[in-house]
Amino acid sequence: MGKRSQPRKQVEIQVRIFGTDSDGHVFSEKVSTVNISRNGAELAGVRPELGLGEIVGLTYGTNRVHFRVKWVGERGTPKAGFLGLLNIAPEKPMWDSPLPPDAVDDYQPALVERRKNPRYRCQNSVEIHVPEGVSFWGTVADLGMGGCYVEIPIPLELGKRLKVGIWLGQAKAWADARIAHGIPGLGIGMKFTEISEPNLDQIRRFLDALTPLAKKPARPVGPPRTRI
Repeated sequence: MGKRSQPRKQVEIQVRIFGTDSDGHVFSEKVSTVNISRNGAELAGVRPELGLGEIVGLTYGTNRVHFRVKWVGERGTPKAGFLGLLNIAPEKPMWDSPLPPDAVDDYQPALVERRKNPRYRCQNSVEIHVPEGVSFWGTVADLGMGGCYVEIPIPLELGKRLKVGIWLGQAKAWADARIAHGIPGLGIGMKFTEISEPNLDQIRRFLDALTPLAKKPARPVGPPRTRI
């Protein structure tokens, strides 16, 4: 049996879950909690396909916190559509209601891995250049070999073609991209349409270096954000 250090409080709360699914599609929808703890939650009614280790966001009232997927309910079982989450920034509490003190209880849900295209959580600065000549700064929250998800409040229409420069340490990897998905006010999913082999190698090396630290939130990478 598995063990978790914080007992859960059975409570149904309406929250909004958002992020990118296992196919790289951006989603945002309302779901309900089954139970909560100070650093975790179990959700029901989750439709997007998510894999173990994926990072998703939850909003509850004015609180907005990112969680890591710890388990996914198996399709075809009573746990289908259920999700177990762990707060990756415990210094930012999610819940307002009083919760039980820390204790160890036994728990082991059925797990299923759904990740098809590897993506990695990060916090990298990115320059976004649009054909009209305007440029913006954003933050890459998920990065893979074929694209990325950028947190940016500025609305950009689907299909728009861009040139992006992703800061990887002190260097930048450049790529042509188009907007594949978007959530107004939150962010956009980009698909790389053209990228040189040297730039692709930079991203590959960066992702390889992230792999051993997959269970820890990444530190911000890149220079201070200033308008260019």
